[in-house]
Amino acid sequence: MAAAGEISLTFPPNIRDRPFSGRVTLFFSPTSDEPRRGPNWFHPDPFLSSDVVDWAPGEALHLSPQTNGVLTFPRDFSNVDIRGMRVQAVARFNPHSPLVGTGPGNGYSAVAVVPADDGSFSLAIDRLVEEPRFEETAWTKLLQVRSQLLSDFHGRDVFLQAAVVLPASYQDRPERRYPTIFNVPGFSGTHFDARRSTPVSEQNLQGVEFLRVTLDPSCPLGHHVFADSANNGPVGEALITEFLPEFDRQFRSIPSDGARLLTGHSSGGWSTLWLQITYPQVFGGVWSTAPDPVDFRDFQRINLYREGENMYVDPQGQRRPIARIRGEPALWYDDFDWMEYVLGPGGQLHSFEAVFSPRGPDGEPQRLWDRRTGAIDTTLASRWEPYDIRLQLDRRWDELAPQLRGKLHVFMGMEDTFLLEGATMLLNASLAERGSDAVVELHAGRDHRTLLTPELLARIRSEMVVTFLNRFPNWPDVNVAPLN
Repeated sequence: MAAAGEISLTFPPNIRDRPFSGRVTLFFSPTSDEPRRGPNWFHPDPFLSSDVVDWAPGEALHLSPQTNGVLTFPRDFSNVDIRGMRVQAVARFNPHSPLVGTGPGNGYSAVAVVPADDGSFSLAIDRLVEEPRFEETAWTKLLQVRSQLLSDFHGRDVFLQAAVVLPASYQDRPERRYPTIFNVPGFSGTHFDARRSTPVSEQNLQGVEFLRVTLDPSCPLGHHVFADSANNGPVGEALITEFLPEFDRQFRSIPSDGARLLTGHSSGGWSTLWLQITYPQVFGGVWSTAPDPVDFRDFQRINLYREGENMYVDPQGQRRPIARIRGEPALWYDDFDWMEYVLGPGGQLHSFEAVFSPRGPDGEPQRLWDRRTGAIDTTLASRWEPYDIRLQLDRRWDELAPQLRGKLHVFMGMEDTFLLEGATMLLNASLAERGSDAVVELHAGRDHRTLLTPELLARIRSEMVVTFLNRFPNWPDVNVAPLN
């Protein structure tokens, strides 16, 4: 059974000199050196959270799994024995980070061990997570662009950020201009992931080199997927009207749709597909891999539009998996969803609601499903239709078809870890019915991780080269007037 003793929490005024209202979390682990860095999606350790109001510096806050109002993971905590586990406390002082234990500006405690005798003990939240520094190199540069659109929307300074990896010849050929590959990372990925100390070794017979831009898709509510939304603001518009012009001014890019190519995996795959169909005259092609649901009739095997659907159980009353490994369920929807709910804003599932749902009267994204029962609000689901990629292509096909000719490439594993292949199959069928030349491929035996083989990556790069040279056959002799 869980330890009966209370954990007394405090934070000193030198860490925060004013009362705190927000979520406090206790992370437990039998193995992790720093429990705050969890939970691991596939092997989550227990934790609990509580929302506090006006918690003052130096004031003791008493928490335990039995405290009224405390949320626990797992939901039934009665059989969890936390005695002897390592524990760390976290206060989400920074409301603008989607991360909990590693969110810059959040407070956290030293690691302690839960007493074996069920006794009470204390933790001091006496340190802050530092803001990570992007260390530039000769080949990787940081680009930060203050967005007036997003700053006005949120009422604070908001920046779009990216890592720009320079081509090998960039420094030696100051007269040369380059095509650009824009990459959007998947959920929890950022531009920090792209930092490198050497240039990319381009391996194509034509010798084409690219600027490679890895965009930061993170936002307070998770991953904004570069889609304008009621909760995250005009992120797509900001990218196109504010970030791209500044990128073109600072780097020797070719500011043309034929020289702007998109790629991304998972949430990044959805993002880049969305950008291509939303701004078809800005980008010259997308290579989307394992995208998040592109047809909401199969949202990880759930038809969001069908009356009576439930996120947690199927029509036969069987518990729904949200992930599988080697054909066997590895995560259950109800458990995974509850884990994110106890952590608070910034999780993968709530990230979908932040993009697709209207803002509610409380200022938060409206919840598509009940977090205790899993019941779906199908009336609200109809409000998600503007973000249903397959549906938007269907409805706007006459307009979009000529602008998207030769530009759509989607790749998915037939055994996708997160059950995303069904939506891609529906998209493929819809595009085929319309006579589209889109390339939509389902790769047998591949899952979310194994889809991106060296062969597929090489093929994608080769196709990008061909796409670019079709528009700029004389590269590197490209005459583009410098932008002011």
